[in-house]
Amino acid sequence: MRKSIKPSELTSTIIAQCGMNCAICSAHQREVNTCPGCRMNGEWRCTHKAKCSFKACEELDGKFCFSCKSFPCVRLKSLDKRYRTKYGMSEIENLLYIKGHGIKAFVRKEQKRWKCPECGMLLSCHKEECLSCDQL
Repeated sequence: MRKSIKPSELTSTIIAQCGMNCAICSAHQREVNTCPGCRMNGEWRCTHKAKCSFKACEELDGKFCFSCKSFPCVRLKSLDKRYRTKYGMSEIENLLYIKGHGIKAFVRKEQKRWKCPECGMLLSCHKEECLSCDQL
C-alpha cells in the first residue's frame, strides 16, 4: 500500500542538508518501513543509511551543504550525478536555489514541480508513475 502525500505536506523541514527533497523519495512515501526524512523536528537525523556521509560531515554543523567551504564536495558531486542521470533532478541545483531564493521559495517550487497533474498528490522522483493514482 502507498502513502499519499499532499503537496501542502511538503515543508522546509523535509529538505535534507544535501538538497534532497525527502518528501519525493519513494522511501518516504511508502507505507511500510517509511523513512521519516533526513531532518526530523528540525534536527538532521538521516535514517535512510546508518552511515550517511552528509549526516557525518563535520563541516556542516546542522547547515545545508552550500554553507561548506568545500561545496560542492566529491560526495555531493557523485550523488548529484547519480540523481541527474537516473531521476532527472539535481541536489546541487536545489542547494543553489535555496541559497539564492530561500527555503520557502524552494518548497513552493517543489510543491508545483512534483504535483501529479491527475490526482494532485506528490510524485516520487524515483518512480515514473504516480504512487497514488499510477498515472505516468
